[in-house]
Amino acid sequence: MVDSDTNSPTWKFTQCFGDKGDVEDITEADIISTVEFDHTGNYLATGDKGGRVVLFERNETKKTCEYKFHTEFQSHEPEFDYLKSLEIEEKINKIKWCRRQNASHYLLSTNDKTIKLWKVFEKSLKVVAENNLSHDLTPSNVAGGGGATRAPPPALCDQHAKLFEQEEDPSSRSFFSEIISSISDVRFSFDGRYILSRDYLTVKIWDINMERQPVKTIPIHEHLRPRLCDTYENDSIFDKFEVVFSGDAKNVMTGSYNNNFMIYPTDPEKEVEVVLQADKSAFKAKKVGVPTPINAATSPTSTNGKKSGSRAGSPAAGAQGQRMRKETDADQIDFNKKILHMSWHPFEDSIAIAATNNLFVFSAL
Repeated sequence: MVDSDTNSPTWKFTQCFGDKGDVEDITEADIISTVEFDHTGNYLATGDKGGRVVLFERNETKKTCEYKFHTEFQSHEPEFDYLKSLEIEEKINKIKWCRRQNASHYLLSTNDKTIKLWKVFEKSLKVVAENNLSHDLTPSNVAGGGGATRAPPPALCDQHAKLFEQEEDPSSRSFFSEIISSISDVRFSFDGRYILSRDYLTVKIWDINMERQPVKTIPIHEHLRPRLCDTYENDSIFDKFEVVFSGDAKNVMTGSYNNNFMIYPTDPEKEVEVVLQADKSAFKAKKVGVPTPINAATSPTSTNGKKSGSRAGSPAAGAQGQRMRKETDADQIDFNKKILHMSWHPFEDSIAIAATNNLFVFSAL
């Protein structure tokens, strides 16, 4: 694994875009559904449930990693598929930047049906290609049910397929087993050596040369295991949390409830976490994220023979640890406040977090 730095950085809120109203007053169309840095980190894009794409550019007048509004456009409109009698939402599911070749920017945006390629330049924008996803395509990686990540073989069949799967103890199976083991997001590290996967309860880091077990398993929602019935009834168990690598692949980041998100080192020997919160409390200047130990005594055993961390039993580690213990209590979890979408700057320790209709930017000190 990539070695993490001995002195982990502390994190601090940098800026926030969007209205700061209560969750109950937010319009559904304004909820951010995807966020993505471009390959340089100088531009940042968000998509929302209203089908809009908003672009931000780096504010070069600031010493820290801060952004300013660049442009906004309507990417998708609601449709109706008459053949399938199905309503197609305008919600933007994903945005991907194409590598810049000239003064213009190219980016892909998609809803449930249509992928659009946009060309953005100084004074105007237009759709240069539009395709319906009507044919079966074989992607480079597939995240599916059952907690398995499959890498299908290429068309030439000159190498075998890989299946990364950790065998489950049959005695621990329950009604919720298939749901909680279904993968909601999967990423490759930038060097292509590691695969990062997220299911409802855990984050797993896989070495592509070792299929039988992950090199590190990080429990995220172990404290929710006794409450799976509640999460099933309120549909929270179907929330699709994303997970991302840092640019140097030394850290991973994922989200949780109460607008919390966490950063973990990829090094299996390091059992620490940084817990941050993307809400109004982030506006306080003294609010910083400091690496804190993870309690190994009450958590499941990881695949490398050591105890993996669980936030459910984190020891006292200053005010941050106390806050996390309080928020994991049954009555303290707000399932309406959740961090599903995020992106990590490709070269710097700066992160963009989507929290309902707000876009937060945090940077390492």
